[in-house]
Amino acid sequence: MKHEELMKLTRDQLNARLKEIGVQSKTAEGEALDALLTEAQDIKDILDQAKKREQLAGIADSAEDPEVNEGENEEKTDKAVKAFDKRGQNLKAGKEAKFNARIAVPAVKDSLSVAQTAPVVHTASDINETANPVSALVDMVKAVPLKGGETYERGFVKDYVGTGAGATSEGSNYNDMEPEFGYVTIEKQKVTAYTEEPEEMQKLPNADYDSVIEGSVSKAVRKYLSRQILIGDGSTSKLKGIFFNPVSAADQVIDPATDIEITAIDDGTLDEIIYSFGGDEEVEGVATLILNKQDLKAFAKLRDKQGRKVYTIINNGQTGTIDGVPFVINSACKSVGASGTQTGDYLMAYGYLQNYELAIFSDIDVRRSDDYKFKSGQTAFRASMFAGGAVAAYNGFIRVKKGA
Repeated sequence: MKHEELMKLTRDQLNARLKEIGVQSKTAEGEALDALLTEAQDIKDILDQAKKREQLAGIADSAEDPEVNEGENEEKTDKAVKAFDKRGQNLKAGKEAKFNARIAVPAVKDSLSVAQTAPVVHTASDINETANPVSALVDMVKAVPLKGGETYERGFVKDYVGTGAGATSEGSNYNDMEPEFGYVTIEKQKVTAYTEEPEEMQKLPNADYDSVIEGSVSKAVRKYLSRQILIGDGSTSKLKGIFFNPVSAADQVIDPATDIEITAIDDGTLDEIIYSFGGDEEVEGVATLILNKQDLKAFAKLRDKQGRKVYTIINNGQTGTIDGVPFVINSACKSVGASGTQTGDYLMAYGYLQNYELAIFSDIDVRRSDDYKFKSGQTAFRASMFAGGAVAAYNGFIRVKKGA
């Protein structure tokens, strides 16, 4: 088709013609093929020019009267500011508030005047958090949901006792062999946290102070549990921690005789821990090391005679690996180099984290009250939950303590 004929066609018709040319080109040769190529190029140019005209028309249509546009912008800015304040008020009142990922910021020039002499204070709409106070350990152990329960009993194999299999003479008794079982009981313990805030805090500019304070009580409960998993002594409101040694040997899930001692962290510390864990007949698979951040730092600072790092450490927040061995940081562990650490203090634990069972008897219940100290204008927040925990596998961890 000639150029004049092509100019009369619509966009759909031009695209259809391109498809026809594609089909015809499969069998065309010589001058016929050249003609098809020329026509296809002509169609492409026509379509490109049409697209450019549409873009120019769109730009021209978007041009508006400056005075009208300025009024609309002021109206949009005013609506954005009102919506932002409303969300802050809803948060303080405990209502639902939805945020858009992109927040419009009003122009500063609209809020200033030439005659203004007092300093202008702009308040941020959010609160910067501090370092995470909760160890990831609380989310890595085995959680057992037992809502409504009172106690939880876990059975485990302690040993396979008896003489074992062996040769027996004719007419003699078979060799005795039977497993020895143990049990650990996890009781329900009540864990609580409480805080108050003055009513003036709620009257500050609409940043999320209120929600941060309310969330702090649930963080306090989780922080307490993450430490109790290690140092809980099994008494009232305490879990049975990995470092806990009951007075009665029958109640000991971890045999204290398996504990190992170190006086400092050196190039053999990690091997000593790994190969001390488990039975006599095998090397256990890769477990997790629980330690203080300062001891992790000591691992990282070790150097050989050539000045190269002894251990390859990969950090990922609270967790990571030391020469491929997973670790998790928990400040409840003592540090071997700390001045307050005494001989016999537990420093680390190594084992499968699923060997510790955290029984969850209820969810974390967070309550808010404006009535308790109404006269003094205080708002109270409290959080509570029922939980228990204990090591649930015999010698499920190897423990490291400070040596003399």
